[in-house]
Amino acid sequence: MKNTGIGVHGGSRPPAARPAIVSIIVLALTLLGPWGSGIEAAQGAGCPDAIRIGMVFPMTGREGRPGTYQVEGIRLAMELINAKGGVYVKECGKRLPFQEILYDDQSDQGRSVQLVERTMSSDNVVAVIGAYSSSLGQAQSVVPDRYQVPWISPGAGASPIYTQGRKWIFGVLAPVELLGYTTMKFLGSLVNQGKLEKGLKIAIVVENTDHGKEYVEGVNRWIKENPGAFQVVYNESFQMGGTDFSGILQRMKAANADIFLSDAHLQDYITMHRQYTQMGLHHRMVSYGARGTEEPARKALGPAADYIFAGIWWHKDLPYPQVKAFVQEHKKKYQREPDSYYPSTAYDAVRILAAAIESAGSLDRTAVRNGLRKARLTDSLLPGQVLQFQENGQAMTPFVIVQNKPGDKVDFVYPEDSRTGEVVTRIPR
Repeated sequence: MKNTGIGVHGGSRPPAARPAIVSIIVLALTLLGPWGSGIEAAQGAGCPDAIRIGMVFPMTGREGRPGTYQVEGIRLAMELINAKGGVYVKECGKRLPFQEILYDDQSDQGRSVQLVERTMSSDNVVAVIGAYSSSLGQAQSVVPDRYQVPWISPGAGASPIYTQGRKWIFGVLAPVELLGYTTMKFLGSLVNQGKLEKGLKIAIVVENTDHGKEYVEGVNRWIKENPGAFQVVYNESFQMGGTDFSGILQRMKAANADIFLSDAHLQDYITMHRQYTQMGLHHRMVSYGARGTEEPARKALGPAADYIFAGIWWHKDLPYPQVKAFVQEHKKKYQREPDSYYPSTAYDAVRILAAAIESAGSLDRTAVRNGLRKARLTDSLLPGQVLQFQENGQAMTPFVIVQNKPGDKVDFVYPEDSRTGEVVTRIPR
């Protein structure tokens, strides 16, 4: 049976059930009458029974795993908010629960755009939460201003998405440029502490996307501000989704660098580092940008993933009460702890949307958009504990640096005030 990419109204269902689900929804929208014709009609004819939120994520395809994790974070947040009665909407004089309308874009940019257009034009949603990965976020981000529907991405961090003057888009991830800059700031701190020698050579291999380009911009910005601290001797990009990185790794080997920095998505990180290990490559320190601690990678790579360091948007061991509560709730619902940042940013996307709706006191999309611009989540799960959007719609939370240790352990190694273990600056052979 052809995969329609649609899963709607809470909880995943087997593909065979999807046509029936779609039929039910179409019928329901027809019967709903005034509510089915839009939020404005709902305000005039009485409030709806639920706050409809569109969700467009990769549930299958190459980004299926992180996309699924993000959907899990959204569902957990909605479930907890709904358990308390929902979001208070002043103009309705009562709390309303969230109701999801979920689409699987199958990790395809074209399909992702079509589905965002569909949910914004036909599903009468108050807002859309969507896009894991910057490439899918880039594709989706052109749609919200056209339909004037607030759009929040918990998984697209590339700055070019947010620098096009668009007024209806918001992003929970801090810019990738800050990831590259923070990575270098961390390495620079090791030089200042005498744990690395000044002038070490760095090789950079990044995906040829805005994500990768921005990472390099951050690295270069720090190096320009700190001349002589490090020397970049190799800088090359690769096609995302590749299966053979042996050529680029062989050329990197010839550069004889001390430190290897890459920026790659999960599957490319796993594939590249497996080949890196098979080729017998070795550097004093290795990073794949924001990737490194994910459970699938550690299972796939085994001890080869030990000592890789990563700049991350979130980690389950951050010492905040709200993080501990989130991890417990996640484990209770999914029978496992979150192994990466993916569900946390999605969880906070729902919470800040709820705060914006309460602040607006309305389900009017413009009022909700304006509420998001002013929203400030002061018990955020993310480093710094405060989530708010800059004028361009993107958050600017700090990164923390973690390092894998043997036995599936992870230590915070930067900044110093969050350190839980000693950084290893020379990976054992």
